[in-house]
This record gives sequence, C-alpha cells and structure tokens, in this order.
Amino acid sequence: MPATLVLLVAACGGSDESDPELNANLREATRAGRLAEARGLIEQGADVNAKDGTEQSAYLLATSEVGESPALLDLMLGSGADVQAKDSYNGTGLIRAAHRGYPELVRRLIEAGVELDHVNRLGWTALLEAIILGDGGHDQVETVRLIVEAGADVNIADNEGVTPLEHAEQAGYDEIGAILVAAGAAR
Repeated sequence: MPATLVLLVAACGGSDESDPELNANLREATRAGRLAEARGLIEQGADVNAKDGTEQSAYLLATSEVGESPALLDLMLGSGADVQAKDSYNGTGLIRAAHRGYPELVRRLIEAGVELDHVNRLGWTALLEAIILGDGGHDQVETVRLIVEAGADVNIADNEGVTPLEHAEQAGYDEIGAILVAAGAAR
C-alpha cells in the first residue's frame, strides 16, 4: 500500500483496513444493495467492519442505507459483523434501523445481541430514535414493540429529560404510548 494511502486511511477514522480498495468496493456494493457482489467481495477478503472516513462500514450501511434488506444484513452478520460497532453519531446499527422503522432488521439485530439501551451523541437510544424520528406508522409501531419486548429500558430520557412516553404523547402516537405504558413507562 502506498505511504500516502496508509496515511489517508489512518487519518480517516483509524480503521485497520487490510485492503482499502476491496473494503471500499464492499461498502459501495452494500450501499447499492448488490447482494451477490457484496458476497463475492467478502469471499475475496473484504472486511464488513472496515470503516471509511465517515465511520461507515458495510455492516452499518446494511442496517439503514439500503432499505429493509434482511439478506444484506444477514450476509454481514454471518461474515463477522461487530454488532456493537458505532457510526459517526456513536450510534449502533440498532439505532440506525430503528430510526428508519425497519422492524425485520431490528429483529435480526436484537437476535444478534446488539446493545438495546446504548445512547448516541444526540442523547437518544434506539427506542427514542424510533419515536422521535419515526412517523408513528405500522413499521415504527412494530419497531418500538420489538425493542420494548426485547427488554429495552422504556424510561431512559433524552438529554433534555423527555421520556419515550412523553415524546410519543407529544407526537400523538397513541399505539406506541400504549406499548410503553404496558411495559412500565412512567409519566
């Protein structure tokens, strides 16, 4: 690897990319939703955990940036994805999937053992992100239900002290509010 490329990789997030070009191609294939290409790159040695300068890895992209694609996420999980990896917001893949309202990805991430109550730089857990950035529709409700049923703490407030239940009530998300109350959310 040329010395300037080594310095660039080191400056762009400190990831230990054994083959930066192969890893970049994997991120691009994942971002574009090209499953067969991603599989082939992994078979060639691409690292699903290698991050670029924006703290994106193929694994993190598969949790949020390609629609709800369980096949891509399953490929990443089966290829050694670090489910506790964090993005530039210090958010987990679960936070990213919850934000987008991808219940099937949320289910798979929970099964893989991702931390449920991790708080990102915005002061939000996956539960808060699903409520604050969600639309209250069916997929968001199912996302919240999965996170709550997995044992997430329903009373972790954001940085301003606003609880998930308060956010749900302020947004008029009655079904989400009922899930939270049933799980012991305090008013």
